[in-house]
Amino acid sequence: MKLSDELPVDHQLTTVYRYGAALCGLTLLVFGILGFADELSPFSTHGHHIAGMSTNGLLSVISVVVGLALIAGGIVGGNLASTLNMVIGTLFLLSGFVHLFILDRSANVLDFGMTNVLFSFIMGLIILTFGMYGRVSSKLPHDNPYWRRRHAREAARESLAVRRRGHEERPSLPTGGASAGRALPTTDAQREG
Repeated sequence: MKLSDELPVDHQLTTVYRYGAALCGLTLLVFGILGFADELSPFSTHGHHIAGMSTNGLLSVISVVVGLALIAGGIVGGNLASTLNMVIGTLFLLSGFVHLFILDRSANVLDFGMTNVLFSFIMGLIILTFGMYGRVSSKLPHDNPYWRRRHAREAARESLAVRRRGHEERPSLPTGGASAGRALPTTDAQREG
């Protein structure tokens, strides 16, 4: 299965992808905007803190751009939101690992501190989970479009069996016309007699 396989537009998984992307994007957007509000210099590494994390102007720009990308993915929804969540979640995890090794070095141009590294790991896992939800698992339900795509023959057999069962279970009209099986109303003369 390719990541580009299409998810039905009305499938309930698209809601998870949309809200997940939008929620994480909004969090990053707020963090970036707070950095701009403090008028941070782009490459400052003097320990300016916002929401408990160290930041600078460059990190604020990156946060705003990634936040807007996630919000746009949430608006579009479907496979785009899912794939975008998986890509950005993976990038956050990689960023956490990279910055873990360059914390106290001159290569730390984003002014990451340990709280930033932890945030990067946690946010990466959350975004990645939203992207993979219902898409990457060994035990997907059989009505899941990704399972159906991966197991096309079995899905076709199940659909055929469901259609046959539905055809057999249709109620048939009783024989003898519409009045068969119904008691006829009795009149007063029949009751007395």
